[in-house]
Amino acid sequence: MTELLPWLIFGGIVAGMLALDLGVFHREAHVVSRREALAWSAAWITLALAFNAGVFFFRGSDAGVEWLTGYLIEKSLSVDNVFVFLLIFSAFAVPPVYQHRVLFWGILGALVMRAVLIAAAGLLITTLHFVIYVFGAFLIFTGIKFLRDQEHAPDLEQNRFVRLTRRLFPVTARYEGQRFFLRREGVLYATPLFLVLVLVESTDLVFAVDSIPAIYAVTSDPFIVFTSNIFAILGLRALYFVLAGYLGGLRFLKPALAAILAFVGTKMLLVDLYKVPSLASLAVIAGVLAAALFASWRWPKPAHAAVHEPAAGR
Repeated sequence: MTELLPWLIFGGIVAGMLALDLGVFHREAHVVSRREALAWSAAWITLALAFNAGVFFFRGSDAGVEWLTGYLIEKSLSVDNVFVFLLIFSAFAVPPVYQHRVLFWGILGALVMRAVLIAAAGLLITTLHFVIYVFGAFLIFTGIKFLRDQEHAPDLEQNRFVRLTRRLFPVTARYEGQRFFLRREGVLYATPLFLVLVLVESTDLVFAVDSIPAIYAVTSDPFIVFTSNIFAILGLRALYFVLAGYLGGLRFLKPALAAILAFVGTKMLLVDLYKVPSLASLAVIAGVLAAALFASWRWPKPAHAAVHEPAAGR
């Protein structure tokens, strides 16, 4: 029972916050203001740091540093998700009033997918040690790809999941409020809002394939891997509404994410030769992010550079 207690505490926190979010604060669809998003983002970060403090206290400093490092990795990589969400909402002209609903259910689905992928990755690493080298090489390759495809925008209409959805369901010509499905004359229709949800889920699946191996470079403890990952994902919805109008100014974000992926990939490749201390990993990752933010502020994009406008209300 003692071993289950941390999991029960974590589950209670997540369930309580999600119920509060959807059942109280967002029972009625409305445009999320930046002030509201900042409050929710601060709440999720505060909860994460409080949980991290509990890990420090009950499981020791090494586990605490590993948790914070994993959370920072996942939080930084999730910013790229935000950019893709912005592209999706812009491409499908999603009304701001419905964006929170899409992200809520999208992230709820992402929790289930992440749990499955984390368990699968952990099982592979435990039973087939060489897989850790595969993950390391993959992360380095992904980091290089980040640098080469900085301005690449995905072809959303050619997404396989969207095409499959169109084959399975007829799709209404316009949004039908905040509904994902509706029935007309006995026929079940999907709405464009459901297509957007499918895109959000599928893009998170792609990002999870990158980010989950990265956190296994920090620790193999399933509790630390899962809880730090999930706390980072839970704050993603609020992060979108906070950052949507500022992403164009983060000029050096992509190179920073590429450097982080290359670092953790190299760390995995060297795992049997040298284990990088957790505190050193935390310092490197925090330093790279701080340098990227400072450089983006100090040397902003030229005024003529394309900047994506937020799809959400301010």
